[in-house]
Amino acid sequence: MSEPTRTARRTVLAAGAVALAGGALTACGGADEKPANGAGAATPPSPAASSPAAPSSAASSPAGGGATGKALLKAEAVPVGGGTVLKDEKLVVTQPTAGSYRCFTAVCTHQGCLVNKVENGTIDCPCHGSKFQVADGSVAHGPATRPLAEKKIVVSAAGEITLA
Repeated sequence: MSEPTRTARRTVLAAGAVALAGGALTACGGADEKPANGAGAATPPSPAASSPAAPSSAASSPAGGGATGKALLKAEAVPVGGGTVLKDEKLVVTQPTAGSYRCFTAVCTHQGCLVNKVENGTIDCPCHGSKFQVADGSVAHGPATRPLAEKKIVVSAAGEITLA
């Protein structure tokens, strides 16, 4: 082989190896990563961009939402044998039997969706069909395998339900 042919062949092989390595590195990135500013390079999302924004009072709020001592709702708003979902607080308050109130996080233990209704004795998640018992938050129907976390509440003589 002549010297120009060898040089050209090496150049082509080296360029191919670089292209393959570049493709392999690109393939390691997430499918939904986008090039930054049209530069063609994928950049990992910043921690703030990949997690939901927390309210400024999150440090003083119990996990699962709601502020301690804050009136959540009137006891009369919770049906016997059912419950009421408080979306903004990410809580669900139930009354399994007359005068007995329970409170659970409204965040499904399967994949973190919010439960959306309480009916027929269960707290229901719309995402994958998980159901939890109104009496104790235990799993009535999967795919969830863990119960809803219970929150302590107080019912005042005036009928106000607050987080303890």
